[in-house]
Amino acid sequence: MSAPATTLAAEFQGLTHSIADVTGRTLASGRSEDIASADLARAMTAVVKLYAAKVEREGSLPLPFSAETVTPTEVVLVVTDMLRALDISLFDLAMWYRRGQTQ
Repeated sequence: MSAPATTLAAEFQGLTHSIADVTGRTLASGRSEDIASADLARAMTAVVKLYAAKVEREGSLPLPFSAETVTPTEVVLVVTDMLRALDISLFDLAMWYRRGQTQ
């Protein structure tokens, strides 16, 4: 890794630790309303764009989370809103579902 890439990687790692810490404390306190929806949307947008760019550039990546870190309900809530935001139907999703997987 070059020096700028190493700096970006370290900066991103620090941010992920901070986000995880703040998220944990927010959920523990039951005060999710204290986090601005626009800030959460900005963070999610940035992470989705980076994840998609890495998949496009590097091929498949390790799964972003597991059943030990998020619940099925949490995933369905987020995915449903992501699909609604871009007016993607379940039919459209089914066409993309196996993208990149070998049979």
